[in-house]
Amino acid sequence: MSDSDLLLDLVEALRCLPGIGPKSAQRMVFHLLEHDRDAGRHLAQVLAEAMARIGHCRECRTLTERELCTLCASSARDASLLCVVEQPSDIAAIEQATDYRGRYFVLGGRLSPLDGIGPEELGLELLRERLHAGVVCETILAISPTIEGSATSQYISELAAGSEVRLTRIAHGVPLGGELELVDGGTLAHAFAGRTGL
Repeated sequence: MSDSDLLLDLVEALRCLPGIGPKSAQRMVFHLLEHDRDAGRHLAQVLAEAMARIGHCRECRTLTERELCTLCASSARDASLLCVVEQPSDIAAIEQATDYRGRYFVLGGRLSPLDGIGPEELGLELLRERLHAGVVCETILAISPTIEGSATSQYISELAAGSEVRLTRIAHGVPLGGELELVDGGTLAHAFAGRTGL
């Protein structure tokens, strides 16, 4: 590629991003250096500022520059509804695709003892406090239907025991407009098990 150590370091640094392999990182580096150095400088400046100033909301744990994110600070949101998601990006997906107007709680992952992710890493004690505070009436679990996701959902249902909170989860199964012959067996079995009346 080049004899520049700095160039190689830049390519390696970009590879930390999900979905960016060596070729994609190399293309990005060459584009910035050959065609748009101003954009590269701006990217470096904004990235450094974001790393320094963006933290987690004290209530829902999403990413924000403030102590409370705009969703938690909004009086227009329904505090009796709480949607538990894995990542901050899940909030953006739900906000764009649905008319949900409740509050959120971001786990930051799923329980995975083999990877060293336990209840402490997911802020589950904070979630337990919210579930037992008497404000939340329904908690919607919007957690992936993986083995770790199912274990996380089960753990949360145990946390909610003794509270008045109704636990629900988002539906899983055949995607809207999907062809049954193209759906994998596990998804189809899950859709059959969770079938509802018309």
